[in-house]
Amino acid sequence: MSNDEHTFFNKERDRLTAEITSGFEELLSSSNTLNRKLEEVLGMTREYETIAALWQSFHELMRGQKDGDATSGEEAVAQGLPGTGGHVVTGGQTQ
Repeated sequence: MSNDEHTFFNKERDRLTAEITSGFEELLSSSNTLNRKLEEVLGMTREYETIAALWQSFHELMRGQKDGDATSGEEAVAQGLPGTGGHVVTGGQTQ
């Protein structure tokens, strides 16, 4: 093996090593960015759960007041609040 071939081999090895190192650094940076984004998403999910629990408490409070205002147990039909998906509109009373 001549000196030129040995030098070419070393240069090529160093170039490929540097390219691999650069690729790993980019991968690490991308992984860190992904982890930060996932943490942000999980944090937002927890915030939505807190807001949903607050609205659920409000809904239960309002429903309890509505049920407490009814004059008889038969009239206290559990109806949801408008906008919550539990509100039922009927044309008349059924027996």
